[in-house]
Amino acid sequence: MENEPDHENVEQSLCAKTAEEELNKSFNLEASLSKFSYIDLDKELEFKNDLIDDKEFDIPQVDTPPTLESILNETDDEEESFVLEDPTLLNIDTIDSHSYDTSSVASSDSGDRTNLKRKKRLPDSFSLHGSVMRHSLLKGISAQIVSAADKVDAGLPTAIAVSSLIAVGTSHGLALIFGKDQNQALRLCLGSTSVGGQYGAISALSINNDCSRLLCGFAKGQITMWDLASGKLLRSITDAHPPGTAILHIKFTDDPTLAICNDSGGSVFELTFKRVMGVRTCESRCLFSGSKGEVCCIEPLHSKPDLKDHPITQFSLLAMASLTKILVIGLKPSLKVWMTFPYGRMDPSSVPLLAWHFVAVHNYVNPMLAFCRGDVVHFLLVKRDESGAIHVTKQKHLHLYYDLINFTWINSRTVVLLDSAEKLHVIDRQTQEELETVEISEVQLVYNSSHFKSLATGGNVSQALALVGEKACYQSISSYGGQIFYLGTKSVYVMMLRSWRERVDHLLKQDCVTEALALAWSFHEGKAKAVVGLSGDASKRKAIVADRMVEILFHYADRALKKCPDQGKIQVMEQHFQDMVPVIVDYCLLLQRKDLLFSQVYDKLSENSVAKGVFLECLEPYILSDKLVGITPQVMKDLIVHFQDKKLMENVEALIVHMDITSLDIQQVVLMCWENRLYDAMIYVYNRGMNEFISPMEKLFKVIAPPLNAGKTLTDEQVVMGNKLLVYISCCLAGRAYPLGDIPEDLVPLVKNQVFEFLIRLHSAEASPEEEIYPYVRTLLHFDTREFLNVLALTFEDFKNDKQAVEYQQRIVDILLKVMVENSDFTPSQVGCLFTFLARQLAKPDNTLFVNRTLFDQVLEFLCSPDDDSRHSERQQVLLELLQAGGIVQFEESRLIRMAEKAEFYQICEFMYEREHQYDKIIDCYLRDPLREEEVFNYIHNILSIPGHSAEEKRSVWQKAMDHIEELVSLKPCKAAELVATHFSEQIETVIEKLQNQVLLFKFLRSLLDPREGIHVNQELLQISPCITERFIELLCQFNPTQVTETLQVLEGYRLEETIQITQKYQLHEVTAYLLEKKGDIHGAFLIMLKRLQSKLEEIMHQGENTKQDPLLKDVEDTTLETIALCQRNSHNLNQQQREALWFPLLEAMMAPQKLSSSAAPPLHSEALKSLTMQVLNSMAAFIALPSILQRILQDPVYGKGKLGEIQGLILGMLDTFNYEQTLLETTTSLLNQDLHWSLCNLRASVSRGLNPKQDYCSICLQQYKRRQEMADEIIVFSCGHLYHSFCLQNKECTTEIEGQTRWTCYKCSSSNKVGKLSENSSEIKKGRITPSQVKVSPSCHPSKGDPAVKKATSEPVLDPQQIQAFDQLCHLYRGSSRLALLTELSQNRSSESYRPFSGSQSGPAFNSIFQNENFQLQLIPPPVTED
Repeated sequence: MENEPDHENVEQSLCAKTAEEELNKSFNLEASLSKFSYIDLDKELEFKNDLIDDKEFDIPQVDTPPTLESILNETDDEEESFVLEDPTLLNIDTIDSHSYDTSSVASSDSGDRTNLKRKKRLPDSFSLHGSVMRHSLLKGISAQIVSAADKVDAGLPTAIAVSSLIAVGTSHGLALIFGKDQNQALRLCLGSTSVGGQYGAISALSINNDCSRLLCGFAKGQITMWDLASGKLLRSITDAHPPGTAILHIKFTDDPTLAICNDSGGSVFELTFKRVMGVRTCESRCLFSGSKGEVCCIEPLHSKPDLKDHPITQFSLLAMASLTKILVIGLKPSLKVWMTFPYGRMDPSSVPLLAWHFVAVHNYVNPMLAFCRGDVVHFLLVKRDESGAIHVTKQKHLHLYYDLINFTWINSRTVVLLDSAEKLHVIDRQTQEELETVEISEVQLVYNSSHFKSLATGGNVSQALALVGEKACYQSISSYGGQIFYLGTKSVYVMMLRSWRERVDHLLKQDCVTEALALAWSFHEGKAKAVVGLSGDASKRKAIVADRMVEILFHYADRALKKCPDQGKIQVMEQHFQDMVPVIVDYCLLLQRKDLLFSQVYDKLSENSVAKGVFLECLEPYILSDKLVGITPQVMKDLIVHFQDKKLMENVEALIVHMDITSLDIQQVVLMCWENRLYDAMIYVYNRGMNEFISPMEKLFKVIAPPLNAGKTLTDEQVVMGNKLLVYISCCLAGRAYPLGDIPEDLVPLVKNQVFEFLIRLHSAEASPEEEIYPYVRTLLHFDTREFLNVLALTFEDFKNDKQAVEYQQRIVDILLKVMVENSDFTPSQVGCLFTFLARQLAKPDNTLFVNRTLFDQVLEFLCSPDDDSRHSERQQVLLELLQAGGIVQFEESRLIRMAEKAEFYQICEFMYEREHQYDKIIDCYLRDPLREEEVFNYIHNILSIPGHSAEEKRSVWQKAMDHIEELVSLKPCKAAELVATHFSEQIETVIEKLQNQVLLFKFLRSLLDPREGIHVNQELLQISPCITERFIELLCQFNPTQVTETLQVLEGYRLEETIQITQKYQLHEVTAYLLEKKGDIHGAFLIMLKRLQSKLEEIMHQGENTKQDPLLKDVEDTTLETIALCQRNSHNLNQQQREALWFPLLEAMMAPQKLSSSAAPPLHSEALKSLTMQVLNSMAAFIALPSILQRILQDPVYGKGKLGEIQGLILGMLDTFNYEQTLLETTTSLLNQDLHWSLCNLRASVSRGLNPKQDYCSICLQQYKRRQEMADEIIVFSCGHLYHSFCLQNKECTTEIEGQTRWTCYKCSSSNKVGKLSENSSEIKKGRITPSQVKVSPSCHPSKGDPAVKKATSEPVLDPQQIQAFDQLCHLYRGSSRLALLTELSQNRSSESYRPFSGSQSGPAFNSIFQNENFQLQLIPPPVTED
């Protein structure tokens, strides 16, 4: 073997190193960037261990790695599983890419491309991350490329490779080598245009690790190797691969004697360089044959010098991307396939991309392969285990909204993507956040399409490869050392990550100071992405960034002052500073630099009064949220003065109570607080500043006491002060500071004693002689008795039972009694509050208070026997509260009840009776109390139904209720009826006897019996005798005769004969007719109605012509319509003779008035009567034959003499009806004939239509339909396009046996539509997707003639199941009882064949016909009225 760099000396390697350093200088890279660009991963691990996001890597570590066999046998339950290929199958590409739709990397989402594109575009991230990439034109190289094209006919650039030098290949076969120094000088020009004419354009370049060798691949397939030190041609290789194909890629591996090439035939070859006896040779070995699937991208794994000893480097891994899958193979120690991975369905024009990089995951550095095609990037982590096997673990993939044509790692966390619109996207790999987008169309990127189409050798490539080549730019982009080089048609551009300082400065140059500070803060907090140039531990990094932020803040403050608009409104200046000053304050406090904020920054801003004011206002939220404690005295003073000047005194108060006020002039602040009524602040200053707790109370008492003593109403402000005083006293007695915080523990007992002593002072300081004793207690009682007593009650709870506490309690109680009982200026409510408070205290088990019982008696007298009747409910409520609080023990109960009854305190009586279980007496309390009388029903119901009351108590309550039943019924009849029905249904007759008042009895029975009254009682359980119901009907006839018919329709349980007698007694003829009809005496009912009609007609005829007859005419109309309705209802069940006995008398009755001379009846009425007669005739025509009607009319003596003029209208009307019915019949017949024809056409088309399967594999087992020949299996195709093996469908229970025939159901459609097993008349069919689809069955392998698997068609002339399904499908196109439903029924009424296909809705011969349905109607337009 040759030791390749044999003639290279130390000087050459030094030269390469110097060149790189010079280039870095030209790019203004910091030292840290140049180090970082090589990804010093050990350092990254040490400092960024805490930043690695374990959640990203969603697959846990496995103790025992699975074997190849176990993975191959695994079911595809997992969402995204791998498909490993046997190494022996490497060159036999039999895998159908479509069959991997459930096993691809993104089985659930990569298939539906529209779904991926739906993702919204990310927002512009410039403001968040600043400018992440710096791109610059390499002017020297660009100029020389253009110059070479002109001067030496080098042609256009075609390929670029970068290491310590930059190599550019041209279309005329030259390789130009440039230095990476500042001058970017042309070092070498390799090759000649004559060789270019022979070999074609350079299509690929590769430089080895130590930058000593260059490999050039040519468009016509040749390969040359050059020495980069001397510029000598070392090898010219023409037989490494099949002739007539272009070199697409040529790549050195980490071993300088090994290279890989990929040609336009899609094959991959390994080139081994040897030197034997001074002769340089090259051996070629085919790794992948293009005949088995074309490879169009290869990427060997390169390791950096510091990772040379990584265990995975010994395998010399190579990733290859064909048009259908990814392969990872190991070239050493022997050729082995470690992974194959199918893409799944992809856009055929998208470019496969591969890129390796070493990354740190779980504290280990391992290579990660990124591969993508289209808009999804997959990351595969490659590890070597202890046994020496390689494991591939899938990481979180990246979904994009654009198609990629290049993928480049810039470091282990950041990737740079180029989309098909020539936009660069910088992405943070772990968070998948887009950091920046850069438009690079100005580069005019070189594309490698001509080589992929192999135009130089006649275009002998596959269409698929040529389509991919449209966007291929593999040779135009090269990355090295954290820099990416882009080759344009006339230029070379370089891109790299900016350092953190540069990113901040870039924003500052664009005048985006707030964005610059935000970005710097993200560096400070370690939350920024793509960070370059920050090294050291976290605290050191923070210190570096903080120093830079302080510089920016000073600059920002200066800028704020300089850019302030000198002229114009004050509001404009204020707005200017409000935009800028809060930012400075925010960041100073975030950086915890208060020293800076209150010294240099404050001094700077104080130069401008507006800026100073805005600065002081900015501090307010921080002070209020206690984030800013310990302000300098000067700033505090300025702050208070500023708010005072702006009249924002409430804000001043809020600020003072959050400040450390020891640094203030206390006297001045107290004075200011008092003048501006800032009582909270004043109390706070006294308490915190001077440990003085009593003075604020004295000051507040002085304000509220005088108006209260004078009996005046307090102003709103005084009420607020009084409430503050109560809260303050409560806080002091509870040991809490006011308005927030706690009193120091050592002061708590002292403060309590001081406050108590103050409250119980006999006289106030500087008291006038007229002042009453105990002024403070008196004032608080007058102000708010209840709240003051609540404060005391809370304080008593906290007291320890020591001697002093007991004395204080007793003393305060005595003072309260003295003040309130000996004064008449307290209301009953206030006195009641005191005694309720005392009762609660006395009721405590550990009570030590003593109160004279006679005082309670005095209170009782005071509340129950007042001098006036005012405040009745208030006094009652107060006494009730007193009793409930435990005061009951202080009174003699019999006296209490007597006084309560006398004072009409019914709630007190109820309270007392409840204690003694005298529930019956409580009913009296409710009935006498006008405010609560309606609650008596609920009370009685609860006593009788809730368990816990004895039978005796219940009986006494019921007896009391019975005694007062009249009162209860008159109060609410429905509630009374519900009560009786619920609890004492058997005593209803007793109740009725007690109700002497007939009106009350009527109301009670109506509530009980009429279900429309809304009484919630089960009428069936309530067994009421018919006599009671009839009694109710009789009362109803008396009190509400118009409602009788309606009520009888809903009532049950009455006897017809007795009821008829009642209605006849009260002469309610319509009701009698209704009852006779119900009884079945149709004729009797008709005669009553007829008699009424005749009497009304006579009445109308005998009235004078001038009288108003409208109400009477309306009466005739109503009666006629009721009589017609009666005849119509019953004619169905009568024979012809009985029908005539109804209709003809009615017709005669209507025509009788018209027989009189026309002058006798007013013309107005004759028209109305004619119209009514016509109505009778139309109604008759449905039940009586037309000839019979005509004969009857003509036999009439009046019309029999030839006077047909009067009945002309009647006869013409009948003829119209006949015409209408004839038209109806003809139209219906025509519609049914059309529908029958349309339906049969559709049925025939749907049954005979051929089916087009969507795919050529079974949708259940995913195998080709041409399975093993020995299986006698059938193929079933559904109309939805899915194809199955019958065996697979049977396993999934998708068959139903009906009358010996098998019906199939599509497995995918039925499971996705959540439809259960197929029912005979499957009505729940999703719109557009038919579950029992049309089915075609064919054998899976064409059998011989005698094969029993082929089913013979049955010879019976019946519809087969498929035809039935097709007909069902047709029926379901409609909703409701459509024309098709009529068609279905007509088909059911055919001759009685043995087989009926429409048996789903039919249960027997007596099925329900759709024509007999009462809702059946055909909506047709009536025929036009013929004109006379």
